Amino acid sequence: MLDAALKTQLQGYLDHVKLPFEIIASLDKSASSDEMRELLDEIASMNDKITLRTDGVDTRTPSFLLRRTGTEQSLRFAAIPLGHEFTSLVLALLWTGGHPPKVEQAQIDAVKALDMDLDFEIYMSLTCHNCPDVVQALSLMSIVNPRIRTTVIDGGLFQQEVEARDIMAVPAVWLNGQPFASGRMSLEEIVAKLDTGAAARDAKKLDAEAPYDMLIVGGGPAGAAAAVYAARKGIRTGVAAERFGGQVNDTLGIENYISVSMTDGPKFAAALEGHVKDYKVDIHNLQRAEKLIPATEPGGLIQVQLANGATLKGKTVILSTGARWRNVGVPGEAEYKNKGVAYCPHCDGPLFKGKPVAVIGGGNSGVEAAIDLAGIVKHVTLLEFGAELRADAVLVRKLESLPNVTILKNAQTTEFTGSGGKLDGLNYTDRVSGESRRVEVDGCFVQIGLVPNTEWLRGTVELSKHGEIIVDAKGATSVPGVFAAGDVTTVPFKQIIIAAGDGAKAALGAFDHLMRS
Repeated sequence: MLDAALKTQLQGYLDHVKLPFEIIASLDKSASSDEMRELLDEIASMNDKITLRTDGVDTRTPSFLLRRTGTEQSLRFAAIPLGHEFTSLVLALLWTGGHPPKVEQAQIDAVKALDMDLDFEIYMSLTCHNCPDVVQALSLMSIVNPRIRTTVIDGGLFQQEVEARDIMAVPAVWLNGQPFASGRMSLEEIVAKLDTGAAARDAKKLDAEAPYDMLIVGGGPAGAAAAVYAARKGIRTGVAAERFGGQVNDTLGIENYISVSMTDGPKFAAALEGHVKDYKVDIHNLQRAEKLIPATEPGGLIQVQLANGATLKGKTVILSTGARWRNVGVPGEAEYKNKGVAYCPHCDGPLFKGKPVAVIGGGNSGVEAAIDLAGIVKHVTLLEFGAELRADAVLVRKLESLPNVTILKNAQTTEFTGSGGKLDGLNYTDRVSGESRRVEVDGCFVQIGLVPNTEWLRGTVELSKHGEIIVDAKGATSVPGVFAAGDVTTVPFKQIIIAAGDGAKAALGAFDHLMRS
């Protein structure tokens, strides 16, 4: 089952198991059960504190339960957690075996304080790079709090169940038999969603914060770089981020950040946060900014109002709120989002195995998505608004060589349609003939670029016609003391390395402003 390298790696991890636990497998005569049995046999053979039983009677087969001896913890994998979920399996084994998680004690205490019975089911795919964070968070919750149960379900392995529940995007979390959340979530976010009093407590705490010399709004590469450069100047620095790491969290592979040959988005985002935490920086995560109030006099304080009602203040402010996936903006898109309309082919592609899908967008992202999907689905139809595909020539040649791909150029998507609550196709206009046409698909992946997160700034700072913050050579905006950096600005070429450099530049510009003020 596991190759030699993975076996050696897993053996090293399992040496850290301190407490005995059981693996209770529910198996049948299927090939997937044989595969699971082989994996569990290998795991149990690596440590005498791990006992494998095969007398489980769970309704989901194949599946296996992890349970520490003498406890009521309940963590079940209805999956063979390899691929992106191998790390989740390793951590689940270690935590069940008493190895302490690398999570702040305050978060552990918050999970233990949840005084309610919670039965989580998380649907994931083994190719989803957004799923492991949610899987690991819910796994940890079920291990540290006996009133929490978690079942991790591979949507590809239990496709009938996925279809019965109309799950068309992962990760998808159900709680006590009802939909709870979809998309990437951290442990902190999940607990906040369950603890309804958390927002009010956070607001009270944030209102009491003293003004910052430099307040950074946004925690992506630009915000993280700005925080490090500011903190190294010895000034009081704070970061308010809706999700630390920003859009990097949703990036699959990163191969062009100089000095880092290869990494993935979640690892890079974690490294950003870790680097910032090396300095004396106040990080306020899960905080969405809603209003910017400029200083009323030269040298006065700039205010940032948050969604929870709190207000943070700074002598200077750096705006680095990034960008998000652009919507097509046609009827049916919102209605069928996560019901066939999707934005992450790596995450959700396996849910459409053997089915027809579409991709909207002929740039690198769209063509790469179509190539990847062609190996999974029945047929891919790619729609490009322009007369030619805009992707690199090598990608276009690869796409054109695939037998189950149709390329439609000069195609303007006009509507998503569905029946029974699910997408069943899309309508488009041929921009050459003017004719209306239709493509019947079960899924559609939108890959048409980004839109800056600046709606909350309209009327306050000067924006371009595309909604980007207009900045000068030092990152200064039209408002004194307010700077901006990264994808949210007019700086061309939206790349991680450019955003990071932009953040450093804005911090130096803001520090220069402080000194001159």
